[in-house]
Amino acid sequence: METIIIILAAIAAAAAAYFITRGIIRKSGEKLIQHATIEGENIKQQRILEAKEKFLDMKKEHESYVHERNGKISQTENRLKQKESSLNQQINENQRKSRELENQKENLAQQIEKAEKKTEEYETIRKQHIEKLEAIAGLTAAEARDILLESMKEEAKVQALTYINDTIEEAKLTAGKEAKRIVVQSIQRVASETAIENSVTVFNIENDDVKGRIIGREGRNIRALEAATGVEIVVDDTPEAIVLSAFDPMRREIARLALHQLVTDGRIHPARIEEVVEKVRNQLEEEIVDVGKKTTIDLGIHNLHPELVRLVGKMKYRSSYGQNLLQHSREVANLCAIMASELGLNAKIAKRAGLLHDIGKVPDDEPELPHALLGMKLAEKYKEKAEICNAIGAHHDEVGMTTLIAPIIQVCDAISGARPGARREIVESYIKRLKEMEDLALSHPGVQKTYAIQAGRELRVVVGSEKVSDQEAEKLSFDIAKKIQDEMTYPGQVKITVIRETRAIAYAK
Repeated sequence: METIIIILAAIAAAAAAYFITRGIIRKSGEKLIQHATIEGENIKQQRILEAKEKFLDMKKEHESYVHERNGKISQTENRLKQKESSLNQQINENQRKSRELENQKENLAQQIEKAEKKTEEYETIRKQHIEKLEAIAGLTAAEARDILLESMKEEAKVQALTYINDTIEEAKLTAGKEAKRIVVQSIQRVASETAIENSVTVFNIENDDVKGRIIGREGRNIRALEAATGVEIVVDDTPEAIVLSAFDPMRREIARLALHQLVTDGRIHPARIEEVVEKVRNQLEEEIVDVGKKTTIDLGIHNLHPELVRLVGKMKYRSSYGQNLLQHSREVANLCAIMASELGLNAKIAKRAGLLHDIGKVPDDEPELPHALLGMKLAEKYKEKAEICNAIGAHHDEVGMTTLIAPIIQVCDAISGARPGARREIVESYIKRLKEMEDLALSHPGVQKTYAIQAGRELRVVVGSEKVSDQEAEKLSFDIAKKIQDEMTYPGQVKITVIRETRAIAYAK
């Protein structure tokens, strides 16, 4: 029973606690609801105030935009009103000008009508005067006009002839002075050395012991060197010097360079000599090309055919009447450029033609043609311009001159060669005689090489052993001597030496 009472008491306590807790919770909820309602009302009022402020700001912005737009519209209306006013003024001005033009047209028509009436009156009076003059003179107007024209023509012819003669005389005086000025100025601006061409070259050595090695046992080295180069080698008592004598500068240069290499190397024997001479000959060909290139670069001449460049370099080892041909050609090129500039012509073309004008003197083969014509053919072959080819061919009057460059080349060539000391006729004739002697011997069958040495007093002829026998060699020397005696003029006597040798060559591999 006590247990039941305890249980009932616990239940009664739990129920009381529940109702008490529920009342407290309800009161708390009512307070929260009341507080939330107040907070919501405050937020609502705040949002309404913010919306009103934003509306007021937007209203101000709109009113400002509308006011600005109204101002722009007012300005546009004012400009339109001004333009309308100016257009009205222009229309009024144009109308006024039109009225003035109409008045001027009316006045002009009246003046034209008056002028036509006066012209008619003038024509009537003129006809009356002409009729009176014809009656007095007994000639018609046409006859009088013809007589007057004839007299005027005669007078005009006399005056024209007088004027032409005066002009021609004045031009002759002026042209003479101008030509002298141009020539003298060109000569003064291009000054070069005088002729210094010789037929000997001195090869310096360190000591005289080298001379014995150059001569070799029983003279075999010097003979092999002379045979290979075509140069006479004079070994005498001159201290530390050997003289190389030949009319051809290229032969002397080959001999000099070969001797230098042989002496420097120390191995001097016939086989070595031939090897070095051949090597030097090839080196000299390369040097000739380098000289040609350097010359064209120095003169500012471009796009020249490689073969023409080689021929220009070859001029270094050729003389013309004692004057170095390359030096002469450079001088002529510069003179031509100066003279062409003074005359208002193309200086580059003139300089190019001046450099190439004597290339006919240095061909690889020498046909029976004057050097000017041969040079012209070479220039044509290597695609030079027609005016340059004509200038080369015409500088000695072999062909007619077709351009103004041609007489300039001729004049400058004469200027370069006519300077005091520029040329020596004796040396040129001497070299020509030796060259003719070599060509004469070379024309015989079986002859391979010919060399004129000892100033033309000896001619060495190298023949092929397979083509010429010993007996034929003797006959050949006699025939050459006879032909020289009959066809050439020379001082003293000429010794003809025919050299025939047999070589056997094998290679150990």
